[in-house]
Amino acid sequence: MVTAAPLYVSAQEQELPEPVQAQPKLPVEKLTITSASGEAHIFSAEIARTPRQQQVGEMFRTHIPDNEGMLFVWSYPQQSDMWMKNTLVPLDIVFIGADNRIQAIAENTVPQSLAHISSHGPAVATLELAGGVTARLGIVVGDKVDAAALKKKS
Repeated sequence: MVTAAPLYVSAQEQELPEPVQAQPKLPVEKLTITSASGEAHIFSAEIARTPRQQQVGEMFRTHIPDNEGMLFVWSYPQQSDMWMKNTLVPLDIVFIGADNRIQAIAENTVPQSLAHISSHGPAVATLELAGGVTARLGIVVGDKVDAAALKKKS
């Protein structure tokens, strides 16, 4: 699994060395995307929570299974700008709004590109899936995303 990394770089991240290899598999949880018709698509999503996990993401990975992905959970709703630096395979990048619905999808992003891929508004999380999965499964803007990592904090 290869990744796009957030373009925003905090002071803490600026001190981190440039990634040179894929990171070990992160903690995984079930993530479900449910369409307006009620059809549910279940994925096994690695959860990228720390700045380093988010910086490395899916960089340097050479394969992403269709039923897996990586969920970047932001600490607050924010503009999510990603890129494909050191990402070796195409991704579908799914931006999730505060209502846990898909607000934007960038399909089949170009490996190794430094072009900005934007959420076009505040997102609470960003999900990376294998390139082409959203089109094959009919996943669209407005579909509901459910995962323990997206539950509201009390």
